Amino acid sequence: MSRTVLRNSRHPGDVVIEDGLIAAVGGGAATAPRAGDHVVDCEGGIVTAGLVNTHHHLYQWLTRGRAHTCTLFEWLTELYPVWARMRPEDVGAAALRGIAELALSGVTTLSDHHYVVPHGDDSVFDAIAEAARTVGTRLYLSRGSMDLGQSRGGLPPDEVVEDTGAILASTEAVARRYAPRPGEPFDDLVHVVVAPCSPFSVTPELMAESARLARRLGLRLHTHLAETLDEERDALDRFGSRPLDVVEELGWLGDDVWFAHGIHLDDAEVKRIGAAGTGVAHCPSSNGRLGAGLCRVRDLLDAGAPVGLGVDGPASGEPSDLFGEMRQALYVARLRSLCPSALSPGEALQLATSGGARCLGRPDLGRLEPGAVADVAVWPADDLGDIEDPVAALVLGPTRRVRHLFVRGAQVVEESRLTTLDIETARQRAIAAAKELWS
Repeated sequence: MSRTVLRNSRHPGDVVIEDGLIAAVGGGAATAPRAGDHVVDCEGGIVTAGLVNTHHHLYQWLTRGRAHTCTLFEWLTELYPVWARMRPEDVGAAALRGIAELALSGVTTLSDHHYVVPHGDDSVFDAIAEAARTVGTRLYLSRGSMDLGQSRGGLPPDEVVEDTGAILASTEAVARRYAPRPGEPFDDLVHVVVAPCSPFSVTPELMAESARLARRLGLRLHTHLAETLDEERDALDRFGSRPLDVVEELGWLGDDVWFAHGIHLDDAEVKRIGAAGTGVAHCPSSNGRLGAGLCRVRDLLDAGAPVGLGVDGPASGEPSDLFGEMRQALYVARLRSLCPSALSPGEALQLATSGGARCLGRPDLGRLEPGAVADVAVWPADDLGDIEDPVAALVLGPTRRVRHLFVRGAQVVEESRLTTLDIETARQRAIAAAKELWS
């Protein structure tokens, strides 16, 4: 049995990890080291569950800082032609850099929604998976797709969309490449998600068939929904229905689904999402960057919906730092309701941990308690002093890099440095890919 002991007198005390699971939390006497233990000095730090990033577009690291005064539809229209030039190796370089930065911000699990597949080359998903395995973080690999080009009334140009049948065949092939195999050790690092991009870039046929495919294979479903008023107008013009009504009719409401953004929802829709157990990935910084609106996080939580946090793509949420999104989520909730108690620091941390885990259907993640998977973040907190509420001080304090990070008990970050790769090498590789893309 492998055992790691995190020694810490601050919140929440010591943490013991045994064979990839949390065995004990708190109290030094119960966690006295044994012979052969790996003991990690976390004194002065604050320990939390690892953070869960429920919505990302790793490839967008290559196009940061562009279209910075655009609405979502204008932003997409400007960037689609650039993304059409990406090769799998470009996406792999961006993914390696992006995942490395996410790990340093405390992320142990992320969902990457990749929906631009030039020439239908689905080896791009292998490049993303390889990047996650290199860093050592858990990846929900969302096989995104678009089949509704401009010539058929969609937003994306025809050169970036795929054939509907080819998408479905590729999605099943990617899922089978990463499915558990009998007799092989359990691999918890890569999980495939069925993820058509959005109602304005895919056909109803693809949405409906994707839902059926996911349920036949036992996979989760993810898409963008209710992000902007432009999207709402598009759905009303094309279908005579609001976006949630459109996707619900196509099989996209249930506890195996989570939506990105979920901003423009009315009272009845919030209740329907909560009753169905459908999740929402809240991306406050990206929503602000694009002027999309303020998500009804408090209302969704009160309705029982799982709500997690996402940094979204680095081209609309350039910092790509989930730690900072906790504070942003708290501010946005309070601004929306004009109430300073609308969302507490503890609830903001829950959005980034157990809330995100609920969106992914993983109650064993995002919890710092015995029996949970040992995804653990240790934050430097010497600057916080002796405070009454360490979680509030952490969430409201300055954005910081994680000191130590463990994914299923394996140490990925040690003393704020990745143990698995040289981040400067990853950075230079991504910079070279970006320069070539724009040349």
